[in-house]
Formats: sequence, structure tokens, C-alpha cells
Amino acid sequence: MSETGTRVALLTPHRVEEAQAEGLAAAIKAACTVVDAAALVVRVAPADERSLVNLIKRLAPPAQAGGAAVLVACPNYPGDLVSVAARGGADGVHVDKADLSGLRDLRGRLRDGRILGAGGHDTKHAAMEAGEAGVDYVMFGGLYPDGAAPDPDLVQARAAWWAEIFETPCIAVASARDQVEALLATGAEFLGLESDLWMGGDADLAAIRARLSAPRTVA
Repeated sequence: MSETGTRVALLTPHRVEEAQAEGLAAAIKAACTVVDAAALVVRVAPADERSLVNLIKRLAPPAQAGGAAVLVACPNYPGDLVSVAARGGADGVHVDKADLSGLRDLRGRLRDGRILGAGGHDTKHAAMEAGEAGVDYVMFGGLYPDGAAPDPDLVQARAAWWAEIFETPCIAVASARDQVEALLATGAEFLGLESDLWMGGDADLAAIRARLSAPRTVA
């Protein structure tokens, strides 16, 4: 048994658009003053590249000023997400359900320390392929674009399995407050927080910070 430390990864709502930028930037800044956020995954709605770049330029600075790396996610985006991230000043990209060849292509293009993250793994094999492709982290859990939540017990089991066996870090995502404690016990390097947990009316980041700071052990 050994004590562990876990940092936070903040996840924005899905399909963020320009009209939400001001309020979201303020929420990001506020959250980063309360918890030690290692990353922010910005899930933007598909748009033209210039619009996406300008949106990321508004959302990245408050997170980066707080020490968080900013990852851009845009499911079904037909353009070049690497270019959006680079031009917007983000630190990398996050993709869900990407195949091995796609991940390898992204890994080759994300250079100079830029980050590649992967999630949406339907199977253990898919997660292992992501690790083989050289991603910087794998993510388990996280709300689907339609707002549905994955099975929390499966998320917990997958995160515990990964953290025990693999060196590549993982993010275990909580979509409800009552999932936090169990996910911390998995030994995952990062606790992901869905947007309702850090910017919603029921958000209580001080309580989550207290749980992160409390001594705990994992098998």
C-alpha cells in the first residue's frame, strides 16, 4: 500500500461555441484558483478553423495561467485539429475512439512537447492500442456528446486496471460527486471532473480539493 497524489483535469461541456466563451473563461479562471488543475479539455463544436482558433485563444490563457495544459477536442471535425490547437495556443489535442493509425499519425505531427490524449475506449484492447501509439494519457469515462454517462463501475474498474499495470498516465472521469472517492482509490494519476462538478450551480470544488488533499492509500 502506498500514498498517492492526484491532480485534476477539467472537462468543459460538449460543443462549446463562441457565445459561451466569456462565461466559460471566467469559470476556468475561478476553478484554477481552487484546485490544482493539470489539464483542461476544451470540447468545441465544429466550425471553420479561424473561428475555432479564436475561441481557443480566449479559453486557453486562464487555464494556462493557472498551470493547466489545454487540450482541444472536436469530435467529427473535418479539418486539421492539430493546426487549430497550434494556432490557438493550446498544448495539444484530445481524441475519442481514434484508431491506431489515426493516433500514430497525430503522434507524429504533435511535436515539441505537444500533448496527445485519447479516450472513448470501448474495450481494454482499444486502450492498450492507444498506449502503444504513444499517447500522453488515456481517459476513462466522461459524458457522451448526447449527455449520457458511462457506467461508473466500469469506469472505476478500467481506471484501476490501467493504473496498476501501465506506465502511461490515465484520467478517471467523475460525472457526479458521489463517484469522486471511488475514482481516487483507483490510483489514477488524474481525476477528471465533468463541467457540472466545477462550474455548475451544484459545484463544490472546495470539497473536492479537501478529498484530494486527504491522506489515502491504494492497493
